[in-house]
Amino acid sequence: MLVLEDGRRYVGRAYGATGRTLGEVVFSTGMTGYQETLTDPSYAGQIVLMTAPHIGNTGANADDMESRKIWVAGFIVRDPARRVSNFRAQRSLDEDLVADGVVGISGVDTRAITRHIRSAGAMRAGVFSGADFELSDEEQLALVRAQEPMAGKNLSELVTTPERYDVPAAEGVERVGSIAVLDLGIKRATVHYLSEHGFDVIVLPASTPLDEIRAIAPDALFYSNGPGDPAASDLQVDVLRELLRDGVPYFGICFGNQLLGRALGFGTYKLPFGHRGINQPVLDKRTGRVEITAQNHGFAVDAPIEGEIEAPEGFGRVQVSHFSLNDQVVEGLECLDIPAFSVQYHPEAAAGPHDAFYLFNRFRELVSNRSTRSTGAHAQEA
Repeated sequence: MLVLEDGRRYVGRAYGATGRTLGEVVFSTGMTGYQETLTDPSYAGQIVLMTAPHIGNTGANADDMESRKIWVAGFIVRDPARRVSNFRAQRSLDEDLVADGVVGISGVDTRAITRHIRSAGAMRAGVFSGADFELSDEEQLALVRAQEPMAGKNLSELVTTPERYDVPAAEGVERVGSIAVLDLGIKRATVHYLSEHGFDVIVLPASTPLDEIRAIAPDALFYSNGPGDPAASDLQVDVLRELLRDGVPYFGICFGNQLLGRALGFGTYKLPFGHRGINQPVLDKRTGRVEITAQNHGFAVDAPIEGEIEAPEGFGRVQVSHFSLNDQVVEGLECLDIPAFSVQYHPEAAAGPHDAFYLFNRFRELVSNRSTRSTGAHAQEA
């Protein structure tokens, strides 16, 4: 049984582990890449509904894991694959769900549920199977409504790395410098691509203090994607403000875009049902090019999409660099007086598309050019 906080109920079949799970129900529009979705830490605390009807056809494997485990709170599909058919498959998706204790439901009308969420908004929900299916309607609904909403939640500590780890720049690539990566829920592909672009990657826990990052003296700073409400991440915002004042070049994606917005002095707000999937159209204002992007966010930066804005926190001029063509939501920020920019989507997009992959090169050039100017200035002083 899938139970929504507004009282709607959908009866289906147990899928994955049995029992009870609670979370915010959201939908993802990706037709492929379900394993990357499941293992994306940004989905922590959410019950994910897949709008594509057939899920699990290609099974699961170790290579497509984006983190150490499945993070979704629950999983909703219409038609789970009865058999796996792919040469890369090492096991079935159902086996992974059971192994990680993910309670799911299948055989429900996912189109109807999606249309309802689109109208009523993402909301608290629960999936009940096995013995928990026998709870009364009132008991199930009470459990759903008793859970905390996503707004106000800080989930970075749940998904971050427990300790620092380093990944050197890839062999055969010209080294740009070191980059401190604050892991707010990072995907493996992001670390890989930063390394492939010449960075010595230093991945740090979300709660790493300012003094520790300064002691590392990184050439650049990166904030990753992640779950939760950006308004509940004051520590990370304060650290970012100070490092921006130090002049450290910054690149943020997804959650990192929202935290840059907060560091600059803008507010954030919760979207009605968010953007999730690998087919989200975004306009790059610099080039006029439309990019199809991979996204997963339920919050957004509150800033005007036209014109230059003075950052309320004193960082100079800022402009919205990208915006959504579906609903005009801010999809990117570019600072004009300090070396910092961010996007609301996932340029690494392990399951595709790769329209936004150029952003890694743009950041590499930003850091490289800044290092060149700094070296030239020191030479002149000498």
